[in-house]
Amino acid sequence: MSVISYIIMGFALLFAITVHEASHGWAANKLGDPTAYSLGRVTLNPIAHIDPIGTIIFPLILILMGAPPFGWAKPVPVNPLNLRNPRKDNLWISAAGPASNLSVAAISLIVIVILKLINPNVGYFLRVSLFGASGLPKGFYPLEGLALILYFIVYINCLLAVFNLIPIPPLDGSGILMGFLSEEAAQRYDRIRPFGFIILLALIYIGLLRIVMLPISMIINAIVFL
Repeated sequence: MSVISYIIMGFALLFAITVHEASHGWAANKLGDPTAYSLGRVTLNPIAHIDPIGTIIFPLILILMGAPPFGWAKPVPVNPLNLRNPRKDNLWISAAGPASNLSVAAISLIVIVILKLINPNVGYFLRVSLFGASGLPKGFYPLEGLALILYFIVYINCLLAVFNLIPIPPLDGSGILMGFLSEEAAQRYDRIRPFGFIILLALIYIGLLRIVMLPISMIINAIVFL
């Protein structure tokens, strides 16, 4: 892929992370905890969510390694004392992040399909940009460029959602799973939290992101290039 494609991926990741974290804060506020809202974290302003390591440095390292870009933002603070049913409410707060990413991906995918109907060259432009097909003549391609941006928004949001659903602390999947466990089982399960980041790094190292995203990429491409 071109340098421009990697730059677009970076901005798509920043957007996906922002939507993800703002959704956590929004859900917490709806369930009775205004902590994130009072701190200005229920916003689509990415500056409020940027973590220097997780949002900038770590994704750049992955891109340079040729791996799918992944990262994280500053955690959204949640005070369980403000929640009516902390463990059950935390399930919905945890699920709000991945759900928002999947919603953004679905909407973006629909817009790509609409753009293809408006301009048949969109599909060919995406093939050239993504897979190095024979080049296009010089010119300005506004709809095609928008489709490329949306393609990466779809891909990154799906990646972020699926990865966060892995049930390993501190990922959202662990909060969702704990909501279904008994109090005793949830406490035992939460004991792996100090080792969660090490486990995640190991999974990334063995190529879990690629394994997880392969079928998803195939589905996305099947719809985009139908």
